[in-house]
Amino acid sequence: MRVERQFTKSGKSAYDGLNFRKTTSEIRNPDGSIVFQLKDIDVPAAWSQVAADIIAQKYFRKAGVAKALKKVEENDVPSWLWRSVPDEKALEKLPEEERYGSEIDARQVFDRLAGTWTYWGFKGKYFDTEEDARAFYDELRFMLATQRVAPNSPQWFNTGLFWAYGIDGPGQGHFYVDPFTQKLVQSKSSYEHPQPHACFIQSVDDDLVNENGIMDLWVREARLFKYGSGTGSNFSALRGEGETLSGGGRSSGLMSFLKIGDRAAGAIKSGGTTRRAAKMVVVDIDHPDIEQFISWKVKEEQKVAALVTGSKIVSKHLKSLMKACVNCTGTGDDCFDPDKNPALKREVRAAKAALVPHNYIYRVMQFARQGYTNLDFPVYDTDWDSEAYLTVAGQNSNNSIRVSDDFLRAVEQDSDWDLIGRKKGDVIKTINAKELWESVGYAAWACADPGIQYHTTINDWHTCPEAGPINASNPCSEYMFLDDTACNLASINLLPYRNSNSTFDTKSFEHTARLWTMVLEISVMMAQFPSKSIALGSFNYRTLGIG
Repeated sequence: MRVERQFTKSGKSAYDGLNFRKTTSEIRNPDGSIVFQLKDIDVPAAWSQVAADIIAQKYFRKAGVAKALKKVEENDVPSWLWRSVPDEKALEKLPEEERYGSEIDARQVFDRLAGTWTYWGFKGKYFDTEEDARAFYDELRFMLATQRVAPNSPQWFNTGLFWAYGIDGPGQGHFYVDPFTQKLVQSKSSYEHPQPHACFIQSVDDDLVNENGIMDLWVREARLFKYGSGTGSNFSALRGEGETLSGGGRSSGLMSFLKIGDRAAGAIKSGGTTRRAAKMVVVDIDHPDIEQFISWKVKEEQKVAALVTGSKIVSKHLKSLMKACVNCTGTGDDCFDPDKNPALKREVRAAKAALVPHNYIYRVMQFARQGYTNLDFPVYDTDWDSEAYLTVAGQNSNNSIRVSDDFLRAVEQDSDWDLIGRKKGDVIKTINAKELWESVGYAAWACADPGIQYHTTINDWHTCPEAGPINASNPCSEYMFLDDTACNLASINLLPYRNSNSTFDTKSFEHTARLWTMVLEISVMMAQFPSKSIALGSFNYRTLGIG
């Protein structure tokens, strides 16, 4: 392809004419203590402090960036596109603690992103000439620096770490299709083929431990969460509670397994270096466990309310019981006997009236008898990231139900609706469609879940219907396509294309859209994926999103 220059000039830096400034980025707790701080970072002068904070706190590589680098010669690639690795000899001359560190200049990020895309594009013969590749590289860096376009977060997190700095690690179970041999390959590296896709849709079979089964899905999800991507799955293939198993037993049901995935996602989001786990759970409206699924988060939110209210009530009464024991003027064990300590008797009655568990009431008296004067009982709050919410289930996914036109007609006609077994296809239960629909509305009012996905309409708009139905979406639901595919995204900021006379710069916009479509296409070629099927599906369909 030919690449024309719209924003840069040949022979000059992509940043020519752009000013950069030094700033400090930090995060503070409400008490003023510093959680994160990075001083003397360089960002474009036109950027807001919010933009500077985002790139510093989220997108700068925080460790492993060598202070001295050297190029690795490669045939059929121009020298300016050779990848870099740490220069061990040069690093030996530096104090050990100064040899590696963080990215501190936004240009480092722009260079590693644009350089990696150009490198893979050159190897894939996307450019007619080397000058076209150079123009591509410069134009992308300029657009990133001027906030005209931004790729999805996994690009910022992962792309270019191997190419720019030689940062790598052992394979994590990913696969990719070699673009030159067209063969499926298991990746031996963490970053040589990065994970640049944000949006995944994964299938799951009604199998416990085999490939593409339930436990395998948690592993595949972990591969995605680790590198900052999100995933969605339709779990309707899983048997409902009480359905028969091949060994003669009964299935524990869909919900028991969803709780495992919820905990796994919560653990990864809490310890991750990129961002929270992003997960979509979809269930068809005719699944035997659909009623439990609809009310799942409603009940968990009610548990939070009980924890918050109950903890405050219990804490108040236990402290009053302790105070009655400590402030007693009696002698010996009389202070700890309600029959001999009127204040304690009054507090015991009040605690029982407030439904404080009896064992807690008597535990306080025993505690005080041993000489303790204070009691620590935690009080919970309704903050979304509080201990109360960490205690309950269902907080780490977006939940959606998949409704068909047949179901909506049943609602309109106030008719019955059958819940269907997953293996035999028999009717497990028959319920009133309108009542089920009302429960969906109540749940959405109570806790904002579940969302609705209109299965029939979505598949009416399907662009590849012969390849199979669309069953689910990514967590944000802007990507709806076949199971076991992935989409990488980029967003164009329209304001820079508004001329001073309020007209739209169509030529520059078309140029931008063309180049960034190339970026996303090249990203498919260079990427690795969490499973064989996704590697094949994404390579074949090459789904991308730009808007």
